[in-house]
Amino acid sequence: MGAEAVRLPPLCGWAGASILPRTCRIHVRARPHRHGPRGPETLPAGPAALLPEVPVKLRRSSSPRRSRTLRRQALAAAGLLTAAFFLTPGTGASAAEEPTAAAAAHAAEAVLEADVPGTAWSFDPATGTLALTADSTVDAAELARLKRATAPYAQAVSLERVDGTLRPHVSGGSSVYGAGARCTAGFNVHSGSDYYFLTAGHCTEAAQDWYADPALTVYIGSTAGSSFPGNDYGLVRYQNPAVPHPSDVRNATGVVTQITGAGQATVGQQVCTTNDRTTGVHCGTVTGLNATVNYGNGEVVSGLGQTTLCSEPGSSGSPVFSGTIALGLISGGSGNCSTGGTSFYQPVPEALSAYGLTI
Repeated sequence: MGAEAVRLPPLCGWAGASILPRTCRIHVRARPHRHGPRGPETLPAGPAALLPEVPVKLRRSSSPRRSRTLRRQALAAAGLLTAAFFLTPGTGASAAEEPTAAAAAHAAEAVLEADVPGTAWSFDPATGTLALTADSTVDAAELARLKRATAPYAQAVSLERVDGTLRPHVSGGSSVYGAGARCTAGFNVHSGSDYYFLTAGHCTEAAQDWYADPALTVYIGSTAGSSFPGNDYGLVRYQNPAVPHPSDVRNATGVVTQITGAGQATVGQQVCTTNDRTTGVHCGTVTGLNATVNYGNGEVVSGLGQTTLCSEPGSSGSPVFSGTIALGLISGGSGNCSTGGTSFYQPVPEALSAYGLTI
């Protein structure tokens, strides 16, 4: 596409990373899905009828070698392998006599081996325990399997049930469009004079070319990088000079927040997110770091932040920030913005470091 200005559809809009005029809005819906991540939905007929009705599925890894690698990454990212060294080899100490942090390390490995979709877990350094979350899709048999797996380390595990389904949020939100996929632009970043936006990795795994509208007429650019599963971040390069890319985030009401840098969150910190599926900016609290989420189908993501932020289908890639500092990209969660829920985010500094980028 040439460099001449592009007139955007009057009903398309943006939240998250601002790359289009704030007068432009899009609202979409997504269907709930019971287990694990789903491929992006085919867009409905009507104004978006020009979009090919071809389902796009996320690429999944099922090889034993890949699974073993993800298991090691999950444990290392949770910061629990170090705790395991509290055990002295050859002492013959029972699990009940192990230091709490070491028991939590073994419990995390047991949960990973149990392989129950709809679960998430993180290490709480304040209590030295493993915080285990199970969503509403975990049935009685699966819950019993988790309890059996962690029984030897029960003193180091706390279990919480949450409403809804833990899943990556792919369709809708502050929309960028691929071939059958809709996701959210998170933060605008650059390397020298090359500009990109960060989003969720399960989004960039689903599509190569990205557009500003469901009819795929306003080209933004193409996927330049993707890391999922294991991590959940992706990169799209701006290739249309007519599409602006300021360093801010804005919601459906036009509220703009300037972003000046990136950082790491701490447990207890207040953080916020925004997208055009929900009105205004929604804020919550960081409740855990280095969390691991099992979305099912072999898709395990580690090193995530856990929060009380609300998120809904369409929130994938949405920005998580505090003041003017970029913290993360929504990966997935459970619940909604009417009743609340739990959300997990991919830390931004990891993605910036991987690609050598700056906010």
